[in-house]
Amino acid sequence: MSCSQPVGILDSGFGGLSVARAVRRELPSENIIYACDCGFAPWGDQTDDFINARTDAVVDFLVQAHVKAIVIACNTATAVCAARLRGKFRFPIVGIEPALLPAARITRTKTVGVLATTKTLRSSKYQHLRSRIPDDITVIDRPCPGLMDCVEAGEFRTPKTAELVSRFVRPLTAAGADTLVLGCTHYPFLMQAISDAAGPGVTLIDPAPAVARELRRRLEQASLLSMSDRAGTEEFYATGRTKAREAVLRTLWTPKAELREL
Repeated sequence: MSCSQPVGILDSGFGGLSVARAVRRELPSENIIYACDCGFAPWGDQTDDFINARTDAVVDFLVQAHVKAIVIACNTATAVCAARLRGKFRFPIVGIEPALLPAARITRTKTVGVLATTKTLRSSKYQHLRSRIPDDITVIDRPCPGLMDCVEAGEFRTPKTAELVSRFVRPLTAAGADTLVLGCTHYPFLMQAISDAAGPGVTLIDPAPAVARELRRRLEQASLLSMSDRAGTEEFYATGRTKAREAVLRTLWTPKAELREL
């Protein structure tokens, strides 16, 4: 491993770009390889075997690209695969999980809503995290099938998306939640729609900045932090590459971003 090697970031689709944005802000000189599994997404309602197999396929690609660390920018894959992958590889592997503990610290109404995939909410990792919440805090879990698909289709502000978001969010705020945890990396791209549905006075928590800080810490710990004074580069790969998907990438990243087949 050397400081000049890239950092790999993976997700089932483009949601992990919300984490990649945070990594780019936190670590401007790191080279990034982003790899996602659009052709087989979404993962959120799939079996553990399916998620392990697809995550392994993306990880194998990143390993062959000689990355020095991997960020699993997917709550579902972190819950299912992270522990196993950390036992398999020696380089840093950073996962992501719903920011329940920060939410519990800041809620004023003592009620927190969690927007996530069905798989994340059912995982033992999430249930363990939930068990650490103080007894006086009420946590309301809300699986959100279909929200990821809105992001993957580039439908951020359409009436269909707004209606779907409202269906998931309003029962949470009606129950008194003043803090909403974005438990899927796709959901920050729907921040405005979620905020509109939640109304004033509701705080949305995106864990991506904390993930980027943890990546910095792990790279420093392993003496792998880039020493370059140049701006880092980005490469983007996806299974099932299409022009439509490249157009979504360019909307979410930059107009000149190129998507290559994984």
